[in-house]
Amino acid sequence: MTAPDTATLVPSPDVEQAEAAIVEHYPRLVRLAYLVLPPALGRNRRVLTAHSLVQRALPRGRREGAAAVRGGVPGQRGGEGEAGYAYVRLRVLRAALEAGVPLTFRALPRRAQLPPALPQVWGLRLFPRSGGAEELALDQWLATLDGPGRAACVLRALERLPEPEVLRVLDEAGVADPAAAVAESGDPANDALFASPEFDPCVLQARPTDLLRRRRLARAALAAGAALAVCGALLALPGGGWGPDGPAAPLYARNAAAEQALDPGTLLRAAPALWRTSSRTDFSAWPARGDRADDTALLRRALAVWARPGASVVVSATPGTPAGPPMGPAQLLFAGAVDQAVVVLLYDGLRVVRYAEPRGGAGGAALDFARTDGASADTATALVLSRVDGNVRYLTAPWVTGAALRDLLKPGEAAVALKPTPDGVTPPVPGPAPTGDCTSWNALALTGDGATRLITDLGELTPARLTSGAPGAERDVTEAAELGDWSRIACLLPSVRSHGVRTVNAWTYAKQPLPEGDGTATWLCTRAETWQGAADRVQAQFLAPGAPLAAQAARSEGSPACGPREPRVLAGVLWKSRAGQWYVLAAGSAQFASLSASGGGVNGSANGNRLAVKAPAGAQVDLSGRLTDGTKAGALR
Repeated sequence: MTAPDTATLVPSPDVEQAEAAIVEHYPRLVRLAYLVLPPALGRNRRVLTAHSLVQRALPRGRREGAAAVRGGVPGQRGGEGEAGYAYVRLRVLRAALEAGVPLTFRALPRRAQLPPALPQVWGLRLFPRSGGAEELALDQWLATLDGPGRAACVLRALERLPEPEVLRVLDEAGVADPAAAVAESGDPANDALFASPEFDPCVLQARPTDLLRRRRLARAALAAGAALAVCGALLALPGGGWGPDGPAAPLYARNAAAEQALDPGTLLRAAPALWRTSSRTDFSAWPARGDRADDTALLRRALAVWARPGASVVVSATPGTPAGPPMGPAQLLFAGAVDQAVVVLLYDGLRVVRYAEPRGGAGGAALDFARTDGASADTATALVLSRVDGNVRYLTAPWVTGAALRDLLKPGEAAVALKPTPDGVTPPVPGPAPTGDCTSWNALALTGDGATRLITDLGELTPARLTSGAPGAERDVTEAAELGDWSRIACLLPSVRSHGVRTVNAWTYAKQPLPEGDGTATWLCTRAETWQGAADRVQAQFLAPGAPLAAQAARSEGSPACGPREPRVLAGVLWKSRAGQWYVLAAGSAQFASLSASGGGVNGSANGNRLAVKAPAGAQVDLSGRLTDGTKAGALR
């Protein structure tokens, strides 16, 4: 039905007239309220609120006096029924506009500003049927308008009122500037879309709410009173606010062991000098540091989020790291403000956990897990505190006495000394390949406990230690030749980023004179060992003379090659001489007594651990070798 034009002022209708108007025009009134309500409420709450506002539009007594409506109530030509419709429409419009007014602490909230008491549908979320692209665009545009602007659109497009009547109805509804609302009410060409199913809150789709949570609540009927109290406390919080547990999920169950683990008062704290006498020099020997180490409220939030991260918490874990709650009281390593965040580092003997929240104290939070069992003084030298704008801050171990920044791609340049804070926090330093391309690769040289260890950030909470040497005899990277090797293979490190890497060792396992007198090539093997120990990554690299970077010859995941269990490796490449001849080059470690190549038009063998055979371009060759004990071994793959 198209509402007729209003022209006169009449007294308020009887309750029976208003009820008849609501019953007859209920779908239209609910659609009007739904369109005027602020989209920020969400589709489910807008539907329920729209129905609630229309049902509350009934006058409170047998007849409301004309004084209840400022300036009188607009009546309609056509009889008492249409006068009743105009009256309830005005009441619905006023209530929908009131619902869009933000809550303040200076005034009591109006009824329309609160969630509707009735109607309620338990266990279901209701929303109108989705329309097409035009309806979606219209809905997005309506969200940019304020309440009076949406009301003007609806009165013009849905009620078909001329502009003078729209201005008068808006004035009667209490809009401060009706002309401005009409001016922003949009293009009349889209008016037909307001009648589409997209905006019909009486034709609804239903979806379930959280089924698992409902099942838990049903099975915990004896605790229903406590659950209601918790829900009431959560609803009483301001929007976006935090309770004492921060952004943690609600408590579903309690037990003594879990509560003890989540009590900030039971956190373990190592003595400041424990690392000097402890038989273990790992994270368990780190003292509690940071300017917020005594902030009980912060520590409580960190422990609560660790146990049950809420929906606003971003959780990450290195491969092979369990992300569950602590099994007992954890150890505090650090709590303090770092850049724009507040960071807490905790350790439970198996994992290091990093909790970070905005410095302002509200919003989301982050929770990172990293497996650290089996750590030693060599692999417990530092943890990543923050990454901001390509820069990294580290927290160094208490035994670290010096720190310096080194670019692995510039081995001839001296490392730049850094000055950590008394708590061991380094200044922000550029991360590896900060510009996205491999024009530099930064690592940190940490001195302490009689050694200088080289570490680099591979996207983990725990930085990876870089070493050189044969399997079982790895050593810290300090000599010029070792730094030179790392300068040519550092750009291959992104292939092991974010895999839970503990150490990366580079081993020069062979030198090979090239055919036709083209110099001597170097064969290297890098092994990235992970904290979980079952997904180590091995790469064999070929470094031609004069080449700035090594080329990957072979790679494998989970292979024991190039490690203490199988300290050997064999790999090959297809290489072109300066004269234009192609060769199959292969080299194995010292355990190989002979090598052979076959397939792809190639058939050759050689004594020793090096082989060079002429080959056609693009040849696909199978390599194998025989060890000094007579057993046969294949190439890395």
